[in-house]
Amino acid sequence: MTAGNFAENLLTWYDQHGRHNLPWHHDRTAYRVWVSEIMLQQTQVATVIPYFQAFMERFPDVQSLAEAPVDDVLSHWSGLGYYARARNLQKAAQSVVNDFGGLFPDTQEELETLTGIGRSTAAAIIAQAFGKRAAILDGNVKRVLARYHAVPGWPGQTSVLKQLWEHAEAHTPDERVRDYTQGIMDLGATVCTRSRPICISCPLQRGCAAYAREEVSLYPGSKPKKAKPEKTTWMVILEDKEGRILLERRPPSGIWGGLWSLPELDPAYGADELQEACERSLGLACEEPELIGGFRHTFSHYHLHIQPARLNVTGQNNVRDDAQQKWLHRHEALTLGLPAPIRTLLTNPTTYLSKQEQS
Repeated sequence: MTAGNFAENLLTWYDQHGRHNLPWHHDRTAYRVWVSEIMLQQTQVATVIPYFQAFMERFPDVQSLAEAPVDDVLSHWSGLGYYARARNLQKAAQSVVNDFGGLFPDTQEELETLTGIGRSTAAAIIAQAFGKRAAILDGNVKRVLARYHAVPGWPGQTSVLKQLWEHAEAHTPDERVRDYTQGIMDLGATVCTRSRPICISCPLQRGCAAYAREEVSLYPGSKPKKAKPEKTTWMVILEDKEGRILLERRPPSGIWGGLWSLPELDPAYGADELQEACERSLGLACEEPELIGGFRHTFSHYHLHIQPARLNVTGQNNVRDDAQQKWLHRHEALTLGLPAPIRTLLTNPTTYLSKQEQS
């Protein structure tokens, strides 16, 4: 199948079976396309849709996002994960406002100067928002092209990625590029799926090298596996006499960067040492702890075993509100940017007793 036939067959399929009514397809601006593209990184469409809609309601344009408090931005991202995306989103919005007069640039080079925008995301904005020819290569497109051309190896390898970019450039048409880029993403998401691809329904089946060899499951190659390290921590729910919970802001980089979370204590402490640990670390006298069911939370590069404990503060509260610590009632805390497991702990601690893996 020639490059031209590839695009033609894909576009014919897209006209009949593609997704034409996603929220970011309406009032299609560079801002809305950009936000959707960042949200869709590592996240499925069905999950993104309600987040996108709530985000647009609160931040309808790049100016409102640039000027918003970071806690507000993170609270609207809470649950989507990979929180650096939200921080980078706001930094890029501020650059658009300050360096580009509030208008998104329409060239690959300028878009890639914005924080969090790489080659494929910039191309998606160019194609989707401006209708200009640009080749994209997100995870779905990598899978389609790796199978179609039987490109061996893991796409994270430089040599493999280079081949996939060459194929992406060759297949991208000059006309209907907006539909083509949406179509190839849709094909990867709904037909050429990671497991159980529906090859019988694929418009590219006749030219697919992996299908011809009956080796579809071999492409793309898997990432070399490494055993994830295991870490453990105490997380303490400290409640004062007014019913307020102590929250601490995480460091700006790293896991849950910039979000509000519960204070953590060294896992070397035993349960009978938590009272002393709270007094030593935070200067707070507490009652005996009530242990909540522990659970394991998996990050991209390690597993974290979290053991929560609830303690009532009995003595004088020596911890004052500042930029890094806050005493808040639960309903106030839930308005902040919280990691998903912390939000669940504050909303319904007993959830973890039945639904999460015990640590």
